[in-house]
Amino acid sequence: MKEFKIKKFDSNQRVDKYVKKLLPNASLSLIYKTFRKKDIKVNGKWVKQDYILKENDELKIFLSDEVFESSKEEKSIYDLPSDLDIIYEDENILIVNKEKGLLIHGDKNENVYTLSNKVISYLYKKEEYNPRVDTFIPSPVHRLDRNTSGVCVFAKNMLTSQLLMDEFKDKKNLEKHYLALVFGNSPKNGEINAPLKKDSNNNLVKVDFNSKDAKDALTLYSKIDGNDDYSLLDVNLITGRTHQIRVHLSYKNLPIVGDEKYGDFNKNKIFESKYKYKKQFLHAYSLEFKEMKGHLKYLSNKKFIGKLNEEESKILEKLGLKY
Repeated sequence: MKEFKIKKFDSNQRVDKYVKKLLPNASLSLIYKTFRKKDIKVNGKWVKQDYILKENDELKIFLSDEVFESSKEEKSIYDLPSDLDIIYEDENILIVNKEKGLLIHGDKNENVYTLSNKVISYLYKKEEYNPRVDTFIPSPVHRLDRNTSGVCVFAKNMLTSQLLMDEFKDKKNLEKHYLALVFGNSPKNGEINAPLKKDSNNNLVKVDFNSKDAKDALTLYSKIDGNDDYSLLDVNLITGRTHQIRVHLSYKNLPIVGDEKYGDFNKNKIFESKYKYKKQFLHAYSLEFKEMKGHLKYLSNKKFIGKLNEEESKILEKLGLKY
């Protein structure tokens, strides 16, 4: 028999999901057989698999030590540098300023040097996360492309993850702004309302007004500064489609500097030669929480800023653009 006291981080989830995370190598038939045999109890009472765990619940699983150990899986903790650019941190969230070129999750090549693994390593060293005990793995609640830098939010517990993922999906109580350096002299303000369709075969997204599979997409932008050749834009994502900013700005003949997929390849080469810059000039610089409720009410009306790095600040200075 094994006994567990449910921490705040692991509360607010179904007991069967918690057990599955505890015993990832166990078959589903074994787990649900254990429920049927009433060998899983909470606070001394048998519970069904849909019971929602609460903080300080005492969970008992009546399995032999041999079965329990064989069903566990040791989670890997990589000893990565704790050089995160931390914008804000509390018991529920960690907000970091992600660097360009860094994946949030591992890729098909099983790259372990990712932002997620760096965060896990950081929290493990702080003794806030223990893979032997905690079933919830600290994780990001939204996406940023590999070549986009800026504000990225991680949840430290299950309840926070659930709430924030819903908020990022709904977007009514969150406002995200990006800095984008583009080729061309843009209007002072603009709205791009153009549906997007993803072609999975070549991993490209395009504007498509005719396909039933295209998804509505709305982007707002305003010009911070500019000249005849370049514009520095503040971009506000109303929807959050894959590659939305990059595709929408390219569609308006305002391609992002350094964008190798949707940008102007010839202009990118000239820019690289002149300024020694080959990256994608897109930075998620601001995240504002509006009217949050319940568990995350304390975040209401708080705004978090991820600073532009020194290299890109100097490029804007050379171009004579202020932000």
